[in-house]
Amino acid sequence: MRLHAVLGIGIGTFSVLVGGGKSLLKNGPQTCRWRLQGRRQYSFLPDDVKSPRAVVNPDISKIRNIGIMAHIDAGKTTTTERMLYYSGYTRALGDVDDGDTVTDFMVQERERGITIQSAAVTFDWKKHRINLIDTPGHVDFTLEVERALRVLDGAVAVFDASAGVEAQTLTVWRQAEKHHVPCICFLNKMDKPGASLHFSIESIKKKLKANPVLLQIPIGSGKSFTGLVDLITNQQMTWRVKSRAEDGRVFETKFLSQSDDPELLQDAMEARAALIEQVADLDDEFAELLLGDYGENFDAVPPAKLQEAVRRVTLARKGVPVLCGSSLRNKGVQPLLDAITAYLPAPNERHHDLVRWYQDDLCALAFKVVHDKQRGPLVFVRIYSGTMKPQSAVLNINRNNTERMSRLLLPFADQHVEIPSLTAGNIALCVGLKQTVTGDTIVSSKASAAAAVRRAQKETEGEGERKRGGEQASLVLAGVEVPEPVFFCSIEPPTMAKQADLENALTCLQREDPSLKVRVDSDSGQTILCGMGELHIEILHDRIRREYGIETHLGPLQVAYRETILQSVATTDTLDRTVGERRHMVTVSVAVCPIMDSSLLTSCEITYDEEVEEQLSPDVREAVENGVNSSYLQGPLLGYPVQGVSTMIQSVSMEPGTSLAMLSACVSRCMLKALRQAGGQVLEPVMSLEVTVGEEHLSSVLGDLAQRRGAIRDIQSRHDNKVLLATAPLAEMMVGWFNVAMETSCSDRVDNTMLYSHHYTIKVQFFISFAISVLYISHRLVASPLLANDASFSAYSKCILAE
Repeated sequence: MRLHAVLGIGIGTFSVLVGGGKSLLKNGPQTCRWRLQGRRQYSFLPDDVKSPRAVVNPDISKIRNIGIMAHIDAGKTTTTERMLYYSGYTRALGDVDDGDTVTDFMVQERERGITIQSAAVTFDWKKHRINLIDTPGHVDFTLEVERALRVLDGAVAVFDASAGVEAQTLTVWRQAEKHHVPCICFLNKMDKPGASLHFSIESIKKKLKANPVLLQIPIGSGKSFTGLVDLITNQQMTWRVKSRAEDGRVFETKFLSQSDDPELLQDAMEARAALIEQVADLDDEFAELLLGDYGENFDAVPPAKLQEAVRRVTLARKGVPVLCGSSLRNKGVQPLLDAITAYLPAPNERHHDLVRWYQDDLCALAFKVVHDKQRGPLVFVRIYSGTMKPQSAVLNINRNNTERMSRLLLPFADQHVEIPSLTAGNIALCVGLKQTVTGDTIVSSKASAAAAVRRAQKETEGEGERKRGGEQASLVLAGVEVPEPVFFCSIEPPTMAKQADLENALTCLQREDPSLKVRVDSDSGQTILCGMGELHIEILHDRIRREYGIETHLGPLQVAYRETILQSVATTDTLDRTVGERRHMVTVSVAVCPIMDSSLLTSCEITYDEEVEEQLSPDVREAVENGVNSSYLQGPLLGYPVQGVSTMIQSVSMEPGTSLAMLSACVSRCMLKALRQAGGQVLEPVMSLEVTVGEEHLSSVLGDLAQRRGAIRDIQSRHDNKVLLATAPLAEMMVGWFNVAMETSCSDRVDNTMLYSHHYTIKVQFFISFAISVLYISHRLVASPLLANDASFSAYSKCILAE
């Protein structure tokens, strides 16, 4: 490995590593620490590395806001690292295994070699400004992908070319579709022995239901992968790797000719003809051009016209361009950067109805918050319109308060650059917004919000009478959907003196991570952490210890069960209570029924009888909804949160002088009565599994899964392995933890991916023993060694459940 450094007037060649690869060599005397490193190259550029400060406010048509998304270990961070290096923003090629990448800067990320939180970097490529967010691939941190895609204009989906579409790939793809984000597919790891272009393309068609538009074909496969052919331009790109020290910056580009490999030439001609035909089917304008001007020879169509057509297809989301390469071997990343600027949309090509009402006034969405020990809370915002400047006051519409922004920064992982202003289409980092949280809409002032209301009203005058509160709702950008947690455990400080510090730490972490829920158990008084998985809670525990210096104790991990109802019930309840000299009397009638729509089963809803809705004032309605929502927190069966219930408020009668708190209490009591009469059942979280295993070990895996109440959905083939698709209760996966059980039952490693699928009813036989264990744990039952087939078991269980 060579390092070419200019010190004064001398040029030296050393076999060294300089300060983790991030240090800058400067002229003049200095002290440096050197240590030998024989594996990787640190190739210094002739000039200094670039700074994001170079082009602060480019033209909006030259901006690309993109995200890198994929299954875990597909190569997202490695691809991001190469992009930064080739664009001139880093001096060294960082490596995930060595823990020195730019975007994985957290201690926990570098120790585990995975991405835990999304990181934003800003860099330039061929006169374009690229704001890139590297997202996690682990299912426990899927919220990071969700809130990144909410504010991005395009995405690069990275695939392991030997595995195709994997479990988490499908999850992030659905998230991108939900936000209507155009995508590019990058088939990474083409140098792996099992890499297959055909297999990956077919998996994209079959599993993602997408229309892949192949723009490149690889030259060679596995270890013989040396480059690719660009089907748009008919150019061959080859990376001649003479040693491991090659960084991939220089590659050979030439047009295909008759002197090239005949097989490669034939494959390229057939692939380009298929590309032209496919694009013509998807784009009418290109089809007319093709038939009108190039009807005799389709292959003569200019590359520029074909590229324009592919761009239109991509922006319309009729097809997804597919490229290939190997980021770890430094091949194919520069053409990927060219494709990002060529095919993904600029901010002004994404249409947001809200923006036209604000016109040139500031409108931005806060999508992420991090805490800095020196600067305090840092808020990531996407600017949709107007200009953002430091030392200015902004209005948070969601919270209806004004805050002063002290500084404005351009994000570059954990090293941020202070800037004087930033225009629409960019992603910025704000210092000083202490009340803003994820999902809040930020505007310049109340006057600009009022002006936007007037424009919205004027535009919708012909649409009839708007619903009450509709004007305010229309001014707020859609926030970020936060998934419900599936794990929980107790957390305790080492001493009571640290309780206040722990509460402050949890408050800060909740603001950073909305998927973390913290509550206090009403019976035991313990603080309960609710998270998305075991790794999620483990990372939070580690951050509390490292960042806040609190050695906390975690209780055993438990599954987040839910409750629902079986039938519809209507009931009435009256509360008549005298407090002091004041009499409070209220009568409430409610009706509850199970929600049948599968898309709404994870939530509860509140509706009103038409006459009641017109009579209730906003304060009374808020009190009623508080009472209903409080009853949803604890079900009548075993005290778990309720879901899949629709509540209709049929009547509300209050005597004068009755307080709103008493109204809420009466509604909550009436709801509890209705839920008990409706007949409850416990729901357990069910996980979707994808297990890749050798065929010789398939039977043992199936047997293990059957013991865990698993259900097989499909068994597919992937090269020499079998891919098992199944569902299983999360509670069963925690017993010995499924990965460990699998790896100990087989001689070779088993790849297992587990994603939350849905909550499902616990079977009767399991529910009886489960209910007894819950009551036993809560000290309501004396231990009794009953067997499931004991004659007295059923009667005894009914007595317990009746309790």
